[in-house]
Amino acid sequence: MSVKERKDRERAARERLIVAAARELAEQQGWDAVTTRQLAERIEYSQPVLYSHFRGKREIIGAVALEGAAELAVAVRAATAGVDGPRERVAALARAYLDFAERNPAVYDAIFQLDGGLAYAQEDTPEPLKDAFAALMETLSEVAGNGIEPGLFTELFWASLHGLATLTRTGRLLDEYAEPRVELLVDRLAMV
Repeated sequence: MSVKERKDRERAARERLIVAAARELAEQQGWDAVTTRQLAERIEYSQPVLYSHFRGKREIIGAVALEGAAELAVAVRAATAGVDGPRERVAALARAYLDFAERNPAVYDAIFQLDGGLAYAQEDTPEPLKDAFAALMETLSEVAGNGIEPGLFTELFWASLHGLATLTRTGRLLDEYAEPRVELLVDRLAMV
């Protein structure tokens, strides 16, 4: 292994460490607690080392968002794989999405709420974000309906899930309606 390969590997490991520390701190204390000073202390590197990887918090949020989007895509695909019937797949997708949002609130915020400097719904949208959307569309395109563009239907269903995730997390929806909301969303919006 060359010196350059070793340095590249060490740099990638430091970057993963920074992102993991940011995620952990954000999940424990919220994104306001994620500062370069706090991260430098947690990973035991100087702040200049952090700045050699990321220009600031915004880029760190973006890195967490990309990692989280990849995880969301995996979760959705795993939940829908091997499930028989379009209605059951859509319901599994909805539950997996809402479960991901509940289990990973800081990561969910990095993906969908905070400015991580990432382009969404653009030609230059990073691949993990495109893939997360594709993971939703793979199942939702089955139930979009005649004459309805699958991407448009996926956006609408995703927006509904995002609203449920956000309102549930902030305590604005009744807990006892969690499952009936999923069933109603699937039955009325997906019409399966």
